[in-house]
Amino acid sequence: MGQKEIPLQTIETNFKITEALRQIGQGTISEVAEHTGLPASTIHVHLNTLRELEYITKDGSEYAIGLHFLKFAESAKRENQLLEAAKSELQELADNTGEVAHLMIEEHGLGIHVFSVSGDNAVPLDTYVGKRIHLHQTGRGKAILAFMLEERRDQIVKDRGLPAATENTITDQQELKNELDKIRQQGYAIDRGERIKGLGCVSAPVTDADGYSVGAISIAGPLSRLQGDYLTEELSMTVLNAANVIEFNLNYS
Repeated sequence: MGQKEIPLQTIETNFKITEALRQIGQGTISEVAEHTGLPASTIHVHLNTLRELEYITKDGSEYAIGLHFLKFAESAKRENQLLEAAKSELQELADNTGEVAHLMIEEHGLGIHVFSVSGDNAVPLDTYVGKRIHLHQTGRGKAILAFMLEERRDQIVKDRGLPAATENTITDQQELKNELDKIRQQGYAIDRGERIKGLGCVSAPVTDADGYSVGAISIAGPLSRLQGDYLTEELSMTVLNAANVIEFNLNYS
């Protein structure tokens, strides 16, 4: 026989524990047990194993995720061609508008924030690298949905549903379909407080050589600043132009 196989349940438990530590920041065995619902004895064994492997740190009775995990994040970022193709354009968007420029991809039917950069007038947002959100709740997510295969889009809506984040979130399938049709026609998406009340964005998809979305970029800021022709004409063209450059860098460079 070859190497001893690790039971899938053990791997699942390790991820559940590390995810709990990520969410609570740091905590004791009892705090992790309360957060996960796992027995304290099980958590103790897994935490000590992860600590021996240098993925978890311990200070007194509190455990925390160690910096060893960073090598995975950095490796994934380096290998993400979309991120490399988009960085300079996002920086320019932030510099020129003073707002926050974002890059999002879809993974497992959710939107994953990959990169963001803030301009001089940007407001603090709750987004961070790795944050997962429902696609239909943001301009970036709607841009991704609008330019993906219909079968894939339908499956995401079926699996993830259309939960509301604010009173402005689209929660009706027909309304979402109409919105996505409009986005395909005009080439960009607008978010008017659909995930965070008072926050807006204009977003454009980044597509592959076949015209299917591989991600989306956006400019986000307070709706008090992002409104009228400035939002739907000036900013929309700015984001579309940036997305076109990123697509060229991604597909043809």
